[in-house]
Amino acid sequence: MLNLRSIAVGYEATDVVSDLSLRLAEGEIGCLLGASGCGKTTVLRAIAGFEPLRSGEILLAGSRVAAKGGGVPPEARRIGVVFQDYALVPHLTVADNIAFGLRHLKGSKRKARVADMLDLVGLGDTAERYPHELSGGQQQRIALARALAPEPRLMLMDEPFSNLDVTLRERLAEEVRDILKRAGATAILVTHDQREAFAVADRVGVMAEGRLLQWDTPYAIYHEPAHRYVASFIGEGVLLPATLLADHCVCSELGELTPLPHTHLNGYRSFEVLIRPDAVALDPESEVRAQVLARAFRGAEFLYTLQLPSGCRVLALAPSLQPYDVGSTVGVRLMAQQSAVFPCAA
Repeated sequence: MLNLRSIAVGYEATDVVSDLSLRLAEGEIGCLLGASGCGKTTVLRAIAGFEPLRSGEILLAGSRVAAKGGGVPPEARRIGVVFQDYALVPHLTVADNIAFGLRHLKGSKRKARVADMLDLVGLGDTAERYPHELSGGQQQRIALARALAPEPRLMLMDEPFSNLDVTLRERLAEEVRDILKRAGATAILVTHDQREAFAVADRVGVMAEGRLLQWDTPYAIYHEPAHRYVASFIGEGVLLPATLLADHCVCSELGELTPLPHTHLNGYRSFEVLIRPDAVALDPESEVRAQVLARAFRGAEFLYTLQLPSGCRVLALAPSLQPYDVGSTVGVRLMAQQSAVFPCAA
């Protein structure tokens, strides 16, 4: 449905986005994830038609809608947009807000479509209310219903949960994914929140300094990062020094690991291996010992910061029913057999 081919976008003499390519299939939900200023919102604006391309092209449903020198006007692209502030019209009822983009439909069909959208987002009893009478989460769902009402080919969402508190954001992210899937919508959102990205998206792209470093499934982004920045930016974990063994394994202080497929090891002598907290077990029988430097209570689990004999630190998750005191020494065991490995400069 969406195909970005080596696009570049910039302002004056500065490129904000460079050589960015991605593909999103019909019915998939994608997410551009990155820190503030990485260029993710600029990509969204280029897809919508609000920013011109310096190079590359954007295809929607197989048709080119943007290239250097021009493209299809935003209003003709059949793209729905959910803005960060929802942009609901305050003096219109909920029903009239949703009907705003349905002026091409006659009265009865318009009312039926509005009713369908309200049912889809679970707010069928709010038709005659006004935006200020709704909670933030309800306003967000009405904004989504309004954007879906004209049956766009693609939905764009710019930081859709940023105005909500943390607890509501997590719950609403799951609700929005369910709504989009039930509507059969193709969508792409931008966020700086990893939990939102993983809760909503089928495909996640990690951006930094205007470049897309990896476009993959949430699982692969977390467990199989293709770039050192992705490994450090996503989730928790450490990069532990390692050396190459003759049998194409690497050896770290915690033990041996097999690099992920397609890892380039030739020509390098030293490496760093990604160790996630869920890959480290506390095992009293293990010969590898570590000192507990800190622990953070997370309800069912503690997150421990451990110092190995070399002075390197790792993180470990363990059930909170049997806590280990700060300062104590524990046995640690590596549970993973394979991990991301990154060569160090010679």
